[in-house]
Parts: sequence; structure tokens; C-alpha cells
Amino acid sequence: MPLTSLQRRVLTASLLAPAAILAVLVLPDPAFALVLGLILLGAAWEWSALAGLTTPAMRLAYLALLVVTLLLLRGFLPPAGLVALLVLVSLGWWLLAVALFRLREISAASGPDPRVLVAGLVILGAAWLALCRLHEAPQGPHLVLFLLLLIWTADIAAFFTGRRWGKAKLAPVLSPGKTWAGVQGAGVGAAALGLALGLGLGLSPPALLGALVLCLATALISVVGDLFESLLKRRRGLKDSGCLLPGHGGLLDRIDSLLAAAPFFVLGLIGLGITP
Repeated sequence: MPLTSLQRRVLTASLLAPAAILAVLVLPDPAFALVLGLILLGAAWEWSALAGLTTPAMRLAYLALLVVTLLLLRGFLPPAGLVALLVLVSLGWWLLAVALFRLREISAASGPDPRVLVAGLVILGAAWLALCRLHEAPQGPHLVLFLLLLIWTADIAAFFTGRRWGKAKLAPVLSPGKTWAGVQGAGVGAAALGLALGLGLGLSPPALLGALVLCLATALISVVGDLFESLLKRRRGLKDSGCLLPGHGGLLDRIDSLLAAAPFFVLGLIGLGITP
């Protein structure tokens, strides 16, 4: 009997999640940066198609450009510059959220879109830099793992609460399956993990409140990452960014939430003094 879509998703996730956890906790910082960079190169390959690049040569050139971008960010961006980048990228995601929720129709795209190509370099580069910075911090691997658990929990809670109670659509033009009930479920799950984070770190009451707000906002902005990728796919008439992962589509389909959440989460940890 063939597996259902949900069964394929669960099977794939049950294989990928332990591998991701092991990589985060075991790999030294340079190896983690390298593995994460390779994953983002795979995501950039899919992004290049969503941006309208059609030939292998053009898409490989885009990957090379991303490598140069990562190396420049890693080698020449000072700490203050990193914070400024995280602020700008996070602000960009929140502004994008406003634009996405006001969207009423999607125009089909044809040919290369320079705006999407540049956005991909910025989004992938900022997420990579933020996660590398977090992994290098005191308790960094555990904080990276917490971020992954936060996104996974929000995603799972949104899926099941949406299926059970979802009626009002969140953004029907972009993602008909997402509901406001699902967002509320994601918020509850994120708040519970925020409380666990604060108590685990022994934070003061004001800092604990900050951790709760940060986790809730991170879960919300992760939804924006998902919706933005949905927009890019719909502009090209695609259901998935790729077919690498059974039941999950492509790499971008699995990390779109993380791409939006990582810069904001790391910025929040810096603001709360949890990460120097």
C-alpha cells in the first residue's frame, strides 16, 4: 500500500531530524559552517529556478556568487556590521509580512528577476551568518538546536491546530492551507518553548518576558518566510521548490521558515544579552 503524503512527511522528518540534531551538537564550528553552507547552496540552486534562471550554467554561476557572498560576509563584516545586517534583514522580513498580507493576486513571472536573485543572496547569506554566529556563542549549539525545535514545534502545532480548528484562512492567495487557528497554535507552542528557555537559562522576570516575546515573534516571522517562498513558487506555477525530500518537496520547502527566523532570533538573543 503506498504511503500517504502525511506518512511520507513523517518518515522523511524522522530521518532528517536526528541528522540535523547530531550535526548541530557534534560538529565543531568550522565544520558546522561548511555543512550549513552546502545545504544553503542546495537551497540556492532551487532559489535560482524560482528567480527565473533556466540553464545549468546560469544557476551554477548563481551558486558561485553565493559562495563569494558568504566568504565576504565571513571575512570582512565586523561585529557591529553583523548586528546592522541582522537589523536590516529582520526589518525587511516584517515589512514583507505587511506586503504579503495585503496581496490579493499573484502575477505570473517570466524570465530572470534580478530582485529575487539579489534577495536570495541577502536572505541566504544573512541566515548562514546568523546561525554560524549563534553556533560559536557560549551554549551556541544548544541555542541553535533550540531555534530548530522552536520552528519545528510551531510548524507542527500550526499544522494540527489548523486541521482541527482552522476555518479563517491566513493568506488564501498564497497558501490556502494556512489558517489563523494554525498561527495561534504555533504561538502557543512557541510561548511554551520560550518559557522553557527562560527558566533553563535562569533569566530574571523581565528577561524571561523578553524571551517569551522573542520566541513568539520568531514563530510569527517564520510563517512569513514560508509565505514568501509560496509567493515565489506561485509566480512560477510550481507546487514545490524541488523534489529532493519525499513528502516535503525541496530544500527550500524545509528551511524557508528558518531563513526568516534565524536573523531575527539571533538579533533578539543579542538584545537580551543571552548571546554576546
